[in-house]
Formats: sequence, structure tokens, C-alpha cells
Amino acid sequence: MAIVYLSLGSNKGDRIGYVQQATSLLGACENISIIRTSAFYETEPWNMASETWFVNAVVEIKTTLSPHELLNECRRIETQLGRKPVSGSNYEDRTIDIDILFYGNEIIQDADLTIPHKYLHLRAFTLVPLLELIPDFIHPVLHKSIIDLHSDLENPEMVFLYGTRVEI
Repeated sequence: MAIVYLSLGSNKGDRIGYVQQATSLLGACENISIIRTSAFYETEPWNMASETWFVNAVVEIKTTLSPHELLNECRRIETQLGRKPVSGSNYEDRTIDIDILFYGNEIIQDADLTIPHKYLHLRAFTLVPLLELIPDFIHPVLHKSIIDLHSDLENPEMVFLYGTRVEI
């Protein structure tokens, strides 16, 4: 069984509800067990023109699914929760976004999937919840801990524990 970290985010509709529903649907999958979930964080949209802030969390799971099978399951849940396919390469508001951040220490780079997630080291909204769960985990490509990656952020966006600013 692999230990995997998933980023969940929503900035459309019932943001907290969508993140909770996605977590529940992941836990209901036959080949996935939820180990733990970070707190929920509210963050400014990253690299997109939107006025609506995101609610983000990271979920730690155990799974027997392969990385590509897990990706398909995440996409199925996104569709079930109303996520529409994105036209072009622009980011748009979404009911739910599920990204695979880490799949154990595996490194995968193909047309459909990049693990570790290619932007996780640039985003406070993934690093802050990871600090909560696995601060000493070493990124298998960058060879830095989550603590060090967070310290390296040049321009960390505001991250709020849902309702309260987090000072890290």
C-alpha cells in the first residue's frame, strides 16, 4: 500500500462542503483509506483571475491503486461533484480540484501525470497543510523538506486557518 498526499480545493459554491464531500467520497472508495486530514485553509486564488478565495486541505491516504488509477478516481470524484472540464490552459473557478501531491517517493512524469506535483513547492496553500502533516518529509526531486520548501517561498500568499490568519 502506498501513502499518498492529495490536495483538495474549492472556490465555487459551498467550498467547505465540496472539500468535505470529496474527502468522504475518497474514503468510500474500496481501495482507499483516509489516514488523516489537515485543517481547512482559506487562500487567495493562485495564478488565476478570480475574486473568490479557495478553501484548501491536504488529505493523507493509503491506497492499493496505481498512480494513474488514483488520478482516474480523483477525476471521477471531481466530475461527480460538478467540476466542468477546463477549456484551454486557463484556471477557472471550480467546485473541487483534487491533485496528487506525493505518491510515496515515486517520481512520475508523463503526458497525464506529474508526481510530485510540479507546482507544490511554489504554493503556500499546499505547503502549509503539508507542514501540519509531514513537515520533515523530503521532496523526492528537490531533496528538501516541507519545512525548507516553505521557507524558500519568495512571495507566500495569505493563508488563513479557516477564519483565522496562520502565522508560520
